[in-house]
Amino acid sequence: MEHSLSHKHSHKHPNLNGRNLLISILLNVVITAAQVVGGLISGSLSLLSDALHNFSDVISLIVSYVATKLAKRKASKNRTFGYKRAEILAAFINAATLIIVAVILIKEAFERFNNPQTIHSNLVIILALVAILGNGFSVYLLKKESGNNINIKSAYIHLLTDMLASIAVLIGGLLMKYFQLFWVDSLLTFLIALYLIWMGYFLLKTSTKMLMLFTPEHIDINEVVNEVNKLSKVKKLHHVHIWNLSDDELHLEAHLDLNEDVNITEFDAILLTIETILHKKFNINHVTIQPEFNKDDIKDIIVQD
Repeated sequence: MEHSLSHKHSHKHPNLNGRNLLISILLNVVITAAQVVGGLISGSLSLLSDALHNFSDVISLIVSYVATKLAKRKASKNRTFGYKRAEILAAFINAATLIIVAVILIKEAFERFNNPQTIHSNLVIILALVAILGNGFSVYLLKKESGNNINIKSAYIHLLTDMLASIAVLIGGLLMKYFQLFWVDSLLTFLIALYLIWMGYFLLKTSTKMLMLFTPEHIDINEVVNEVNKLSKVKKLHHVHIWNLSDDELHLEAHLDLNEDVNITEFDAILLTIETILHKKFNINHVTIQPEFNKDDIKDIIVQD
């Protein structure tokens, strides 16, 4: 037999709490409705912009919630990876909506700046406080899980930016109430939009790289290859692919050129050593190796398939 394919993996899945996402969705529906009504009554663009951002939060949270549920579905013959990449796709959608909403807000801010209007600041202040409390509680619910999952992180960033936006709206409401600085409303809307673009860009960049199966930034492929090449009986690790299937699954697929024509039992021992090294040093938890001996093929580390 010219070659055999060996495949082993070990990974843990975080137990994400969909209940926290559901609570956040309900809170944001209430906040959005209140801000839309309040923004129309008060004439505050910054309040309406915050409502629009909150509405995007509702959509993004629903997407995140659905993705969290899908990610737990089992694989099948038609979907051999299941829906594990659903959460990355959700993060991409959420990041894109942040940027789209920001562009709309910038356009509205410029139009309002040229045509300033008197604003009922008391209503702005009250609703800003409601939004701060609601989004602050949602941020608290998702903070722990956001560090381990890009989907939850995207939802967390949406809520965090909206809480900060609501703080800005509150400050603007106070300035309008006590100093009649109504142009502040447009300025705050513009600043909120710039912040959304800033946050959305980095999340969009990260999720796009994961969707494109790019090598994670913390991985140095040359270092990975050098570590494996140090092993006895190993001639060269080549034709390497490393990618994130999901936040908790980091895959390596490669060809392994051997110095000896080893049997399957010997190769299993080599593979176990490789898996241990890759998991310990690089957190790679899903390894697929194609063993080779005296095979006439390209031995470059990166090979165009």
